[in-house]
Order: sequence, then C-alpha cells, then structure tokens
Amino acid sequence: MSFQRRMKSSIKYMPYQLALKINTSLTILDLGSNRIRKEGAQALSEALKVNTSLTTLELSNNRIRKEGALALSEALKVNTSLTTLPLWCNSIEDEVDLAISEALKENAVLTQ
Repeated sequence: MSFQRRMKSSIKYMPYQLALKINTSLTILDLGSNRIRKEGAQALSEALKVNTSLTTLELSNNRIRKEGALALSEALKVNTSLTTLPLWCNSIEDEVDLAISEALKENAVLTQ
C-alpha cells in the first residue's frame, strides 16, 4: 500500500477515533459489516485504550485481518469497560487467536 493511500485511510478513521476517545455516554457501537478493515480496527484500538464507557463493540464481518486483530488485542489488555466484542468473519489467523487469548488473561471484564 502506498504512503498516500495509508495516509488517506488513517485520516478517514480519525473522526471516529477521536470521538471514541472523548466519549462518555455511548455504550454500544455496532460497526458490523462496514468494511472497516485493518486500518479501521487499528484506529478503534487506539480509542479503546482510553475509552471507559463503551461496553459493546460489534466488529463482525469487517475484514480486519491479522494486523487489525493484533491491534485490538493490545487494546484489550488495558480497556476496562468493554464486555462484548464479536469478531466473527474477519479472516483472523490462529496466531491472532492466541494473542487475543493472552490479552484476555489481563482483561477481567470482557466476557463475549
């Protein structure tokens, strides 16, 4: 992917990332089947590191793949509010399943 295309993708998700970082009232966000891909998942993971109100984030069927899921696993290590994170149909590999499992050892609130 070219530098210009990566910048365009990053800028595309910036408003959502910033909004989730300062959000104090939204508890459920359904982004299922929205083609957010790995760039969107990476942006969301940065927001999840500081967001304390979101309890459900639906990300199924978004093609987040390995890179996006690994970013989310890092966010899960520090997020204290998310209880539900559906990730089916995202082309996630076995090694990412392991990374998410490891993150869940540090996250006591995520249950689904």
